[in-house]
Amino acid sequence: MTTNPFANVDATEQAHLVRDGETSPAELVTAAVEAAERLNPELNAIIHPAYERALAEAADELPDGPLRGVPMVLKDLDGLEAGAPYHGGVRALANAGYVPTHSTWLVERFKQAGAVVIGRTNTPELGLIPSTEPELYGPVHNPWDTSRSAAGSSGGSAASVAAGIVPIGHAGDGGGSIRLPASLCGLVGLKPSRGRITTGPEVGEPWGGLVARLAVTRTVRDTALVLDAVGGPGPGDPVPLQMPRTPYTEEVGADPGSLRVAWTVLPPDPNVTCDPEVVATVEAVAGVLAGLGHVVDAQDPAPWVDDNEVASFTGHFITAFGVWTAAELDSLGSVIGSPIGPEGCESGTWAVAEMGRAVSGTQYNAALEGLASARRGMATWWDAAGIDVLVTPTTPELPWLLGGFHDADNPLAGLIRSASIVPFMAPFNVSGQPAISLPLGWSASGLPIGVQIVARHGAEDVLIRLASQLEVAMPWADRHPPIFG
Repeated sequence: MTTNPFANVDATEQAHLVRDGETSPAELVTAAVEAAERLNPELNAIIHPAYERALAEAADELPDGPLRGVPMVLKDLDGLEAGAPYHGGVRALANAGYVPTHSTWLVERFKQAGAVVIGRTNTPELGLIPSTEPELYGPVHNPWDTSRSAAGSSGGSAASVAAGIVPIGHAGDGGGSIRLPASLCGLVGLKPSRGRITTGPEVGEPWGGLVARLAVTRTVRDTALVLDAVGGPGPGDPVPLQMPRTPYTEEVGADPGSLRVAWTVLPPDPNVTCDPEVVATVEAVAGVLAGLGHVVDAQDPAPWVDDNEVASFTGHFITAFGVWTAAELDSLGSVIGSPIGPEGCESGTWAVAEMGRAVSGTQYNAALEGLASARRGMATWWDAAGIDVLVTPTTPELPWLLGGFHDADNPLAGLIRSASIVPFMAPFNVSGQPAISLPLGWSASGLPIGVQIVARHGAEDVLIRLASQLEVAMPWADRHPPIFG
């Protein structure tokens, strides 16, 4: 049985090898395809293989960009790719055999940077639940323990990267869907600031602006490389955030200075309890940060303390969530030329959409205003606390066993189950702040534990500097899952 010789070589180094003539795009892509063919049957991560096309592209002249020759996967959500199937986990799209004729701007940027797409990856239907277990394609299996979830909605991409098939997995995050799979699969996952990465041309503000897109990787420098390669607004973006003059790759290893760090393990939802091993990991990270010269204080963010505030936030989110789901089903129905009914999607998706259809225009507007109020509350607390970064668990839980998100008797079981998983992540989709998950802990049974670090809006540079400092202080590069390369 062959082994991918590049499984433990990150995208930065792979690009350097190509640039220096020490390897070729064809060699990189061939190794990735062979690894995918060998490992994917165990993972169920790649659902639309594009192996032959990728090999042909790698043998041809590729754009001379920063990712030239580097193999990657695209998530089957959060981005169309011309000529490739796009299902988003939705049965109606699969039955219609939907294939878009154009790519989103982000996908175009990956290709203009020279990356080679070897396939599209599994996702929960429309990304509505935080575990990749769609009825259409079945679950993604975590390479650290195949009985457990790789999370979602970017679970297929995360499993592909964690298993050493490719070094880059395209991902999107509307409530944790970059950070959560990174946490469960032992990867780096940055949710960029609102407006940092274009979501055009199809959507101006997906999920009311909560969705951000980028990638999962194995190293901080790869995340910086990808951010440089694809960042920046597109024409007409509603919240255009220009790229800084200093490339993010130059922030890797740069001295972050002495930062003011707050940390908490208190979930915003008082009904949620953190696993003791998660708590211990965050406490350990706080201690390391203090040892590195940062000013570290345990704090309970004020917007999270008031039960009424939490209940109000949740109510506004669920109201808007239903409307967004109904609108997306309607939009996809128009794309395939036939309305999507309950037989064309999962019962949970239909139930959420029906909730949305019962919402009036004024109720929806009130929900958006409520989320905006929560955003202002977080910014007000941030300024009052006088901090640079906030450290939290990425999720309160260790990687969970597959199978807990579908219940024939309760179509909303998946939504209810999600509440205990995403409380540390979703607030920062609302606030629009950048947040990164780093694999800084491991359970007694050897499962990865992610720690989230959040910065002010637009301060990805601070996160890259601090993350690369922690990557040296608490290294994870020598840890590999049982299914690897």
